[in-house]
Amino acid sequence: MVVEKVGLTDAAAELLRRLTAMHGPLMFHQSGGCCDGSSPMCYPDGEFKTGSADVHLGDLVVDGLDRPIAFWMSANQYEYWKHTQLTVDVVKGRGSGFSVEAPEGVRFLIRSRLFTDQESAQLGLH
Repeated sequence: MVVEKVGLTDAAAELLRRLTAMHGPLMFHQSGGCCDGSSPMCYPDGEFKTGSADVHLGDLVVDGLDRPIAFWMSANQYEYWKHTQLTVDVVKGRGSGFSVEAPEGVRFLIRSRLFTDQESAQLGLH
């Protein structure tokens, strides 16, 4: 069984299908900032420039989309979260104006759980 570092809920997948129809291919980046800066931000793919200070956690595969959605996190934030599985979810409320879902009256958020010892070993985190 393959352990994924990042996944998404059905509600998030549905919103991502709608947002992709409006904005084209998308990407996520999560920084370690405060307030909305610690929320996952969704951008048109390539609008946020990633580099050596970022970690690619994985690609979110959404049924109905032609290509997966890359999920990036700042390396500093990853050091805090590397032992957790992240799940992108969506809730009502207004998030950051920089993330493409903001005008929809919803915001993405991260739910997390610690990896089991077996999952951590499989990911090479021990």
